[in-house]
Amino acid sequence: VRAALDAARPGVVLVEGPPEADALIPLAADEDMRPPVALLAHAVDEPGRSAFWPLAEFSPEWVAVRWALEHGVQARFIDLPAAHTLAWRAADEEADEEADGKATGDVDEEVTGQGDGREAGDVDGAASLDVRSDPLAVLAAAAGHDDPERWWEDVIEHRGPGEGDVFAPFTALEEAMAALRETEEGGEGDAAHDRDLAREAYMRLQVRAARREFAEGVAVVCGAWHVPALRRRAAVAADRALVKGLPRTKVDMTWVPWTHRRLSRAGGYGAGIESPGWYGHLFAAVDRPVERWLTRVAGLLREEGRTVSPAHVIEAARLAGALAAIRGRPLPGLSETTDAVRAVLCDGSDVPLALVHDRLVVGDVLGEVPAGAPAVPLQRDLTRTQRRLRLKPEAAERELELDLRKETDTGRSRLLHRLRLLGVGWGEPTASRSTGTFRETWRLRWEPELSVRVAEAGVWGTTVLAAATARAEADAVTARGLAEVTALAERCLLAELPDALTPVMRTLADRAALDTDVGHLAEALPALVRSLRYGDVRGTDT
Repeated sequence: VRAALDAARPGVVLVEGPPEADALIPLAADEDMRPPVALLAHAVDEPGRSAFWPLAEFSPEWVAVRWALEHGVQARFIDLPAAHTLAWRAADEEADEEADGKATGDVDEEVTGQGDGREAGDVDGAASLDVRSDPLAVLAAAAGHDDPERWWEDVIEHRGPGEGDVFAPFTALEEAMAALRETEEGGEGDAAHDRDLAREAYMRLQVRAARREFAEGVAVVCGAWHVPALRRRAAVAADRALVKGLPRTKVDMTWVPWTHRRLSRAGGYGAGIESPGWYGHLFAAVDRPVERWLTRVAGLLREEGRTVSPAHVIEAARLAGALAAIRGRPLPGLSETTDAVRAVLCDGSDVPLALVHDRLVVGDVLGEVPAGAPAVPLQRDLTRTQRRLRLKPEAAERELELDLRKETDTGRSRLLHRLRLLGVGWGEPTASRSTGTFRETWRLRWEPELSVRVAEAGVWGTTVLAAATARAEADAVTARGLAEVTALAERCLLAELPDALTPVMRTLADRAALDTDVGHLAEALPALVRSLRYGDVRGTDT
């Protein structure tokens, strides 16, 4: 992509993505912005309704945006606005709820296989969906490959432009996608197909507008599937008709950190990359990538106590090259390096190889976004608190031992308990190896989706303390049983929420006075007993 942009020198770069994020593009040049990151859009009135647009350092969209910023060229996002995307999602959720309500009456129909279009033998519908959702997998299968990522390496990454023409790979992909789209014709009436038509109509309108504005030329960086549609000549009136009257909702957008592990999961925009760590390495290590990769593998295995010498690395590199030659591949890919690592560095065992796959092929890289990125007030307060307590979010799962006699550790415990009250599951308490009450053990892992949970929790307050207090007070009112109220009181003590504890205890007294069921009273006792133990170390008057 970078080479093609260098050759084309366009006056504007148009990128597939939500146009509401245009104002966020300059942040991509910030020195504190480190991919993988994602654009997050959420509905203003319902933050839980959200969508992500993930970008890794090797993503074509990210490369295009960075190129534009480095060369002083304007960059714009041209996909259908997120306001429509999230409104569609709300409509889908309502439709799903209606379908669930009718599920009881439809059981017999589904079991006998006589439902509307759900038969197991509906091969054409399944094939059509596969073509649209993963066209590269269909091309790989047609070429006799069962792994689309390895096929992509063979025919694109390792071969590069043909005869010096940097546009040759793009031309070939466009021809392949045009052929695939012909097999997908006739999907009218299918929701995904109709929405793709609206998206492509909107993108064509944006491309036309850019061509009128920029005489120097226009570069469009989008998914290969859409290229034939953007090339197609369509009437402006027809395109406007496709995007007219679409549902919309008010949205906010920002950058959020993403992870390589999250990139490897299927689902969502631009997701489903099985080997993000490997591709990140290829993008960064242009010179001798196989040798550098094997050196990283050797370092990891040494850290885990395995004996790996430089001779092992040299032999593994030779074996990877030999395997590539035998298999007729231009260069060793992930399959060849993995086989070489298994044979030479892992003594034929898949156990250390699984560690290599988890730590390096996928990886635990967590991106970073600059402090200037837009955020809800609660997120800003959380970030400040994390810095003050030196508790940095990490993608890798880790265990945290806290000594509650230390002020910093007490603050960390307080923060984690408050976040749990708010439904932000960054940390999960585990059984401590100590029998005393002054120690806590937590298992921490930051997932990108937690940014959405923080945005949702922002309705309760602008700081973690205020939001947790308001949420606890509301939970006390809606608690259905005495045991729920006592458990809430315990959580308020652990989170040190004195302003919430008073109304919670008042609710507890009222419920206890009215509840004469001995079983309910017995269920409430354990939380009360545990609460009596916290006063000494936490300084709470219980």
